[in-house]
Amino acid sequence: MSEADELEAWLDGGPAPARSVIKAAVKESLAAVVELAPGHSVELRIPPYAAVQCIEGPRHTRGTPPNIVEADARTWLALATGRSTWADAVASGAVSASGSRAGEVGALLPLR
Repeated sequence: MSEADELEAWLDGGPAPARSVIKAAVKESLAAVVELAPGHSVELRIPPYAAVQCIEGPRHTRGTPPNIVEADARTWLALATGRSTWADAVASGAVSASGSRAGEVGALLPLR
């Protein structure tokens, strides 16, 4: 089974692929977000794999950022691939979105 097939099976409820496969998928999807919406207004965190800043606006430089989106890798990749919706993930608590601009990440999903 290819790494892509393993990842898709995991997103559909199967066993987790190797950590390196998940990490690569998270980093690739976060890079796509940054490409779609470059900036520094929202910090998008997928621990323990990666975090990026995105969405045009003021740069955050010290302390806790005012706009944060955080999710586990499975939830994030389900959102990125359209297997889950932003509204459902936020409502269920699978995504933590704080700050007035955090919801703008949802408008970028699913990634194409």
